[in-house]
Amino acid sequence: MRTRAAIIRETGQPWEVTELELDEPQETEVRIRFEVSGMCHSDEHLRTGDSYALLPMVGGHEGAGVVEAVGSRVSRVAVGDHVVCSFIPVCGVCRYCSTGRQNLCDRGAEMATGRLADGGFRFHDDDGTGMGGFAMLGTFARHAVVDQASCVRIDEDIPFEVAALVGCGVPTGWGASVNVAKVGAGDTVVVFGAGGVGMNAIQGAAYAGAKNLVVVDPVAFKREKAQEFGATHVFADAGEAQEAVVELTRGQLADHAVVTVGVLSAEVVEQAAAIVGKGCQITLTSVGNKDDVQIRLKANGQVVGYQRNIQGHIFGMSNPLYDIPRLLGLYRAGRVKLDELITREYTLDEVNQGYQDLDDGKLIRGIIRHGG
Repeated sequence: MRTRAAIIRETGQPWEVTELELDEPQETEVRIRFEVSGMCHSDEHLRTGDSYALLPMVGGHEGAGVVEAVGSRVSRVAVGDHVVCSFIPVCGVCRYCSTGRQNLCDRGAEMATGRLADGGFRFHDDDGTGMGGFAMLGTFARHAVVDQASCVRIDEDIPFEVAALVGCGVPTGWGASVNVAKVGAGDTVVVFGAGGVGMNAIQGAAYAGAKNLVVVDPVAFKREKAQEFGATHVFADAGEAQEAVVELTRGQLADHAVVTVGVLSAEVVEQAAAIVGKGCQITLTSVGNKDDVQIRLKANGQVVGYQRNIQGHIFGMSNPLYDIPRLLGLYRAGRVKLDELITREYTLDEVNQGYQDLDDGKLIRGIIRHGG
């Protein structure tokens, strides 16, 4: 069948909306008609070259839609099911899945190539060239074929625009505070960056009981929104935040720094290390340019002597098959804000405008609503 999709052909070039040929699903695969895709910054990293990708590639790794066809050995979902796609697949049998660390599933090794289990592609250009979907998904396509390992069934009353966001940005940010930092009641937490992931780190820390929840972001719009999600103090730069944290904690400094900026830099890592106290943690969620080194700290004066911990993670150490339904349950109960994350909707043809708005600081999260 034919499907419309937004693809990246070359680093630095705009997103191109085109038609591709889509193969039928193989034994353990599913064809999904995507209704909504989230516009995560990670997809833009493919265009800018900050992250490695096997180009050309179909963008999009946050998506929700309806199952249209299944392979002969598919057991997780059925035709007609509403699903959200996890950007980390869950095979269920690798070392990491079998020990409760589904976010580290070995199948995630092909995120940047888009190759499915047999090593092949299901998207094809007009000349027959195969291409993958980002994170083995490609939710910037109206239709895509993915492995059942990437599918999480959801109840039909959950809006697609809400479901799409819990495929990556929400559990990554929420989990950064709740699972990775393990924020506790009364803690002082500093979040660097109040975008789509950062806003969920903020509400995760608030949910966990942070007393002082300090947010650093240069964009006034994001600082204002951060207060709606639980921030108690907001600042445009790290220097102002540092002074406030010293005063708030009587010099003990913060218990946690959670870094969720759009592009990680050595400067931000150093600021995060400086703002936490003894025995405390810097949680790195952001990714930086693949050719740069972002962690450059003095062992004696900044890490060892203060017994500080630097912790990286993927997907907020969340387990997709458990945490995606759990977060949607909290949403239903009014405990997690998801509708409020969406700043603007775009059509697929407006994908470049959407990412320009993101770069300009106008969005918390944009979504693409597929149609036709």
